[in-house]
Amino acid sequence: MSMSLLTFTDKGIYCAAADVYIDPWKPVTKAFITHGHSDHARWGHQQYIAQKDAVPVIQYRLGDINIMGISYGETIKVNNVKFSFHPAGHIIGSSQIRVEHKGEIWVVSGDYKVENDGISGSFEPVKCHTFITECTFGLPIYTWPDQFDTYQKINEWWSKNKSEGVTSILIAYALGKAQRLMHHLDPTIGQIFTHGAIENTNKVIRGQGINLAKTTRITTATQKSLIKGNIILAPSSAVNSLWMRRFKPFSLAFASGWMNVRGIKRRRAADTGFVVSDHADWPGLLEAIKATECENVITTHGYTDVFAQYLNSKGWNARTEKTEFSTETADGEKADNIEEAE
Repeated sequence: MSMSLLTFTDKGIYCAAADVYIDPWKPVTKAFITHGHSDHARWGHQQYIAQKDAVPVIQYRLGDINIMGISYGETIKVNNVKFSFHPAGHIIGSSQIRVEHKGEIWVVSGDYKVENDGISGSFEPVKCHTFITECTFGLPIYTWPDQFDTYQKINEWWSKNKSEGVTSILIAYALGKAQRLMHHLDPTIGQIFTHGAIENTNKVIRGQGINLAKTTRITTATQKSLIKGNIILAPSSAVNSLWMRRFKPFSLAFASGWMNVRGIKRRRAADTGFVVSDHADWPGLLEAIKATECENVITTHGYTDVFAQYLNSKGWNARTEKTEFSTETADGEKADNIEEAE
């Protein structure tokens, strides 16, 4: 496998021909960023380049940074190396990054999912010679149910709880999954209340002119009687907290790809769980790789060894690389360091 275009270093994925990094985990001079989750967009780089819809959230999370936003499909050159961003479908503004130099094309997937969730845009296959893919759920047991059936089950759960005078608390990470769930919650059932970490992110996204479902921030002044029977979206940090206990009686649910595994729900002391992931499942991973028409595959963060072995058995030239990217955890949250104040 050629290593002439991108290499894996102790700082991140490096393009020597352009002297730039993609999603570096240590401070560098110039960084191309696939999306705003904190394992991919880290503090300390001298210059950031990201898809324009990802820029506001990255600025909100990282503060005063030097960042440039470009449109999907727009090409920029650095030392005659061509870079472009293409939809990844993971969250709003998430991108795959295409790198071309001297006839060689690599694509760094970042995180992605192939189904259109109605808010994050559609995954766009990009033809290349080498595809660097995540494989968070790179085992055959991870096959997602129809997402619209799942949304219906969530709304039915909420409706049942409301009829019994119980508040519904749905755990989802603040950037990405929360907005996706909001988009599909049925407003005729009741109001959508949000933890501060989620509402802060909503405010940034709304500021971009992106239409989100109507939500109400929970503050210390919010009366419990107003929340009863409605639904609360909260990050996993709220579980078992004093903040959450004030809403009793409530029913607790997690929205995560890990809910596909029997026993996870029980270990998290949840009443129920819904299989909702912002990552590709096993069929989605294979679909995406086939669509690139690539010869070489590099697997990162997830079931890397098993997935690479399978790809090799099917004719691809596949291998693994270690990164410092995190994955969705069993409680439906990403490793993320953001303010979660009310």
